[in-house]
Amino acid sequence: MTAHLPLTDFIEYPQDEMLKRAQDNYQHVKRRHSIRVFSDRAVPQAIIEQCILAAGTAPNGANHQPWHFVAISSPEIKAQIRQQAEALEQAFYAGRAGEEWLDALKPLGTDANKPYLEHAPWLIAVFSQKRSEDEGAQKTNYYVHESVGIATGFLIQALHHAGLGTLTHTPKPMSFLSKVCGRDNDNERPYMLIIAGYPAEGASIPQHAVNKKSLAEMCDFI
Repeated sequence: MTAHLPLTDFIEYPQDEMLKRAQDNYQHVKRRHSIRVFSDRAVPQAIIEQCILAAGTAPNGANHQPWHFVAISSPEIKAQIRQQAEALEQAFYAGRAGEEWLDALKPLGTDANKPYLEHAPWLIAVFSQKRSEDEGAQKTNYYVHESVGIATGFLIQALHHAGLGTLTHTPKPMSFLSKVCGRDNDNERPYMLIIAGYPAEGASIPQHAVNKKSLAEMCDFI
């Protein structure tokens, strides 16, 4: 028989309070922006730890939790990541991405220079895992991409809720991250790099980035 525990921590709110909480949450997440100019102000490791713990609560296939996070504050390692990421980005912006993709990026004003990879106090490398270990035995993970994607979303939300700015970064190929982070094995692959820290003084966001789909554009109620 499958063991179960009683659900003791669910909180039911009156519907008017539920609506208010949903509205407040929307207003809160609307203030999350991808920023590309970070301050080098220190952020305590304890804050990052709590955000990663929050990411670890994400729903996932068979509760195998197919993820691993590497939180990087070392200036030397951040410099390595910047150097290798920018080398890939140079090729990307030189034409490897294709004209359509580069045209899509123009309103954001991005280019191959990624100084935030050194300036921000924290880089969090997210890795997906094909297999997990359970009491010494290897087990196949399921819905890996979906599970790690949800956990990454939880992480971004947790960092924003804590009061930090964030940016997602996905240089391709990302295999260099495996070596830099000491995760170079056949079970794991880099999924995403999250940059976290305080926005630099005078930081701005592209006008294009605040254009979001309306409810009618992104949802049907049937």
